[in-house]
Amino acid sequence: MKNLRRFFEYGYLVIGLFLLIEGINRFNVEGNRTNAYLALGLSVLAVFMYFFKKHFRKKIEARNNQNTKE
Repeated sequence: MKNLRRFFEYGYLVIGLFLLIEGINRFNVEGNRTNAYLALGLSVLAVFMYFFKKHFRKKIEARNNQNTKE
């Protein structure tokens, strides 16, 4: 289960990188800037979700390790 959580964490980074590239490509095309801003915004959201999920996974692991020591 722990490996599956890490897999999905890195999935957010992959999606964020893809959306960043897509946003930059769309920004260079004239008349398509609204879609570019959307892709760039979702890219930032995906990177935020990576750090958010990573923080809470480590928090849960620390709590589980503390409970097993008792």
